[in-house]
Amino acid sequence: MGRALATRNARIFFAASLAAWTGLWMHRIAVAWLAWELTGSALWVGLVAFCDLAPAAVISPIAGAVADRVDRLRLATVSQAVIGLEAAAVAALVATGTMRIEYLLLLELCGGTAASFAQPARQTLMAGIVGRADLPAAVACNSLIFNVARFIGPALAGPVIAGFGVAPAIACNAVAYLSAVVTMPMLRVDPAQRRGHPATGSLLGEVREGFSYVARHPGLGPLLLYAASLGVLLRAVQELLPPFVERNFGRGAESLALITACFGVGALLAGLWLAARGRTAGATRIAILAGLAQAVATAGFVATGWFPFGLLCAALIGATASLHGISVQQLAQTAADPAMRGRVLALWGMITRACPALGALLLGAAGEAFGLRWPTLVGVALGLLVFAWGWARHRGIEAALEGPPEESLEEGRRR
Repeated sequence: MGRALATRNARIFFAASLAAWTGLWMHRIAVAWLAWELTGSALWVGLVAFCDLAPAAVISPIAGAVADRVDRLRLATVSQAVIGLEAAAVAALVATGTMRIEYLLLLELCGGTAASFAQPARQTLMAGIVGRADLPAAVACNSLIFNVARFIGPALAGPVIAGFGVAPAIACNAVAYLSAVVTMPMLRVDPAQRRGHPATGSLLGEVREGFSYVARHPGLGPLLLYAASLGVLLRAVQELLPPFVERNFGRGAESLALITACFGVGALLAGLWLAARGRTAGATRIAILAGLAQAVATAGFVATGWFPFGLLCAALIGATASLHGISVQQLAQTAADPAMRGRVLALWGMITRACPALGALLLGAAGEAFGLRWPTLVGVALGLLVFAWGWARHRGIEAALEGPPEESLEEGRRR
């Protein structure tokens, strides 16, 4: 952590990230609760999550190619400003009593599109903020801060929503993102790291090149496919918390915030451990085994109606998801060709946003017909099969991602 925060640039960057992500988690809690209040339908809550996350399925590959050919600092600034303005619009509509579920879907679609550009722009900047030797620690620190915010945001959102309604909680996100925008010009990033490479062809051609690069890579391809499968099958629970809180546990907004904070506590502890490791050796095994642990914890969460056990399972889900996500990011940052890094990280962003969105939509629809518990347990069973597939291939993935770069490239050619 000391290495990751050693420079002025890093301290500004991560402080702005903490502010923005704290606001983001307040926004997510408030918007999910707002959708539940407006409709009382798990399907509509799933649709709101889908509109926030799904643009990544279309936009992220393009955003990654854009991040590899434009000024990344400027791209991050503009996209974060759009997110802040979207939150301000949602808060204003709620405060004036004119919000409708259709407006909420449209605005979340807008915010999700902007977030798809912000993610690769910000993550590719990290290589210009810390040295290559400290990049694994910086990736862990980045995820750690995200999960600190995941704890603080809900802890603030619960009392705010219970006492004053959802509008002030969403307005906090607008203030947080706009304050992050103000700090971006303070960063002094090496010009070589601000821009990936000059445009060498059409934008869509570079998008296809990014997909082809990942698909051919003997480590990144199967690892990202593993992550995508688990994202669809297991992550939807976190996107549909309001129905789970009310139906499984019979509780309200403050308990929703408490469960979300428990996700953050577990993720925070796991992130601290990975930040202390500060290396990528063994990250492949951690990423794959964490999928197994996440499936087991998810089964425990949906099978119980006892709130204290639900809180424990939520913390375990947060911890295992953090172990998986940070490890995949560390491997992607260090193994990807620098000219491809933006596109690889954009694909990772697509996985973390689009796959949970698809899962939330499917689970929300199934929940209307069968309840939430049994469809989730079916997803867990399929997740265990995905783990078996990933574990059978983990040695090859490990050799490709954790060996010297020359060794990884040679193995890719042989395959």
